[in-house]
Amino acid sequence: MPIPTFQEIMLPLLTYFGDNNEHKSRETIDYLANHFNLSEEEKQRLLPSGTQAIFDNRVGWAKTHIAKAGLLESPRRSVYKITESGRQVLAENPPQINVNFLQRFPSYIEFIRPSNHNGEERLAEPLDNSSGTPEEILENSYSNIRRALAQDLLTKVKQNTPAFFERLVVELLVKMGYGGSLKDAGRATRLTNDQGIDGIIKEDKLGLDVIYIQAKRWDTQSVGRPDIQSFVGALDGQRANKGIFITTSHFANSALEYVNTITKKVILIDGEKLADYMIEYGIGVSTSTTYEIKKMDNDYFGE
Repeated sequence: MPIPTFQEIMLPLLTYFGDNNEHKSRETIDYLANHFNLSEEEKQRLLPSGTQAIFDNRVGWAKTHIAKAGLLESPRRSVYKITESGRQVLAENPPQINVNFLQRFPSYIEFIRPSNHNGEERLAEPLDNSSGTPEEILENSYSNIRRALAQDLLTKVKQNTPAFFERLVVELLVKMGYGGSLKDAGRATRLTNDQGIDGIIKEDKLGLDVIYIQAKRWDTQSVGRPDIQSFVGALDGQRANKGIFITTSHFANSALEYVNTITKKVILIDGEKLADYMIEYGIGVSTSTTYEIKKMDNDYFGE
């Protein structure tokens, strides 16, 4: 089954605390994972940021919403127990508990309808019963923005000249840590006959070895095995063992399979990966807005 939403977790979570015992966060998560018959892969699946398991995050937010409604309380760090209000809710035997159900409790209304800095009440954004947790919504939105930016970058790169693309590739590799400064680390070759080599970059600051580059600014045409074989032949001509083949399009399966059969080290970077690297290393992009998300430092409050 798919990983349940944080609202689908609410009723089983409160029911688990219906035994009137205190339960730690980890044991609660483990119990609910078994309750929902989650596979090991589903339990380990991470948020897009890779910082937390999706299910752990959803259990945490389900617990937060229920606690804000006054149905759970935390006598000490990472430990929760049911309240009298929580027991009364379970006695009703509700078919489900979600954000709409919790709005019967004044403390929950205060939670979802905070005051602004002027002390005036403002309505919170409506919560959809199928919505994800705040982290999921934020990270999915970020992923969508990044994906759109990557597409725009790739379109812009394709609109520029092959010479521009070759310089971009060398600049990117320098930003990734190859060879030190752009001035002495890499250069795009503009020879009458470049023998299939578009750029050269030092592997390290001392220049103990060099990496040869082939850059293909193609639109939709895939890079096939013959193109990679030609590049490998160019490496032979330079008595080189390392190369990077970068394209704005994509590689055919035959090309991907071929590089796994040769002794030379050839790295393939397609358009999608190229755009991701440009964003990661700040090539052709600038920061628009930065959001700093803080969390509770429980150690500060420990005695």
